[in-house]
Amino acid sequence: MHEEQRQRAHDLLRARGIDYALFTSSATVAWLSGFAPPVQTGPNLFAGGPPLLWYAGGEWTLIVLDAHAEAAAASGCSVVSYLGYTIAEPIDGHGKLSAALQQVVGTAPVRQIAIEQHNFPLYLRALLPEQATLIPIDGLLAPLRLIKTPEELVKLRANFALTDVGQAAARAAVRPGASELDVWSALEGAILKAAGQRVPIGNDCTVGRRAHRGGWPLDVTILPGDSFVIDLSTQLGGYWSDSCSTCYAGEPNSRQLAMHRTVSDALELAISLVRPGARASDIDQQVRAFIAAAGYPVYFHHTGHGIGVSGHEEPRIVPYNDMTLAPGMVIMVEPGIYFPDETAIRLEDALLVTETGAEVLTRHSKGM
Repeated sequence: MHEEQRQRAHDLLRARGIDYALFTSSATVAWLSGFAPPVQTGPNLFAGGPPLLWYAGGEWTLIVLDAHAEAAAASGCSVVSYLGYTIAEPIDGHGKLSAALQQVVGTAPVRQIAIEQHNFPLYLRALLPEQATLIPIDGLLAPLRLIKTPEELVKLRANFALTDVGQAAARAAVRPGASELDVWSALEGAILKAAGQRVPIGNDCTVGRRAHRGGWPLDVTILPGDSFVIDLSTQLGGYWSDSCSTCYAGEPNSRQLAMHRTVSDALELAISLVRPGARASDIDQQVRAFIAAAGYPVYFHHTGHGIGVSGHEEPRIVPYNDMTLAPGMVIMVEPGIYFPDETAIRLEDALLVTETGAEVLTRHSKGM
């Protein structure tokens, strides 16, 4: 699993003269190994820290909680696990992780260790060889993640299929008198059934009156004529999806019809602009200008963003970013129109940049 990613990383590390490295970012670990711990309930109470991935001259070793050892074994990396929950002795995730790290690093005369220090538990520093110089490499592998491998695309497509299922269930649940929580329950149940397991789910599930603030669904009643924004992500196999549609509780009024058509046309424009060599900032500028020319306030958020082992990654489709697109990138595009405390429309698709343009990966309805 993820052998191509590890080979890319190995080639880069070797070119930099790096023989030893410790990766601590959950996104990096997932990209290199395919292993991602469950995030549905937050950090594991028995873990001493995040999963760690040790690199030594081309060899890769995952250090994980024992409860995650079976899942980590599928990575193709060596796996060292440490005891989490036990009734035989006091729970000591920090101590057990420390011992596991010492076991992996060993007593070799390591002079330099490249390390992702932003996610590195400080208490573990004392366990690395005292003579070793730590070289920060936060973000070093991020450029390698831009072009998705065939294996990654399989995982991303599976996640986008789940969001399509959730979007359909949500649209069917939007009706006057129901609540935001009712819609969330419908989409969550449909996704979990389709996945056959628990799956982390985000993002916004709100009546249009609240969509400029976004966030988790609340016990807010859907009123006749409300627009309803469903911005939905899943995480399965260490990879994220995203999507957004807007539907209505009853028939949309003339103003909402015009807004929806404008956002739909803006989305189509964004899709048409996605091709190799296109600059992220140019796409952002043209889509914003389209909304403004139609006489609407320009949305406050990004026009889009990359997606993969993180829900938001490069290339960000924002005003400052002059990064150019290349075949194999996967990005989201999501224009919108917002009238705070009144109504809102946002539509979003996932796109694979191809040699000739863009392939739309999401299949959910974005109609009215």
